[in-house]
Amino acid sequence: MTADELQSFIAAGLPCEHIELTGDGRHWYATIVSSEFEGKRPIQRHQRVYATLGQKMHTDEVHALSMKTYTPAEWAALAH
Repeated sequence: MTADELQSFIAAGLPCEHIELTGDGRHWYATIVSSEFEGKRPIQRHQRVYATLGQKMHTDEVHALSMKTYTPAEWAALAH
């Protein structure tokens, strides 16, 4: 899987203001900014992203995904 494909899968299931992905095709590192993260704990945010990938995590198309998840306000506070 390519970074563009993975980004498309996430964006199709989760409205995102920003997505950054790096990885080697199996192990991925993502920074995801979405207003849907408002009021959610980190584990709930990660579960929401995993839900966009569905079976791709179970079938090993995406072997590992490490995430940093932010609301738009949190992202803005980081001075991006």
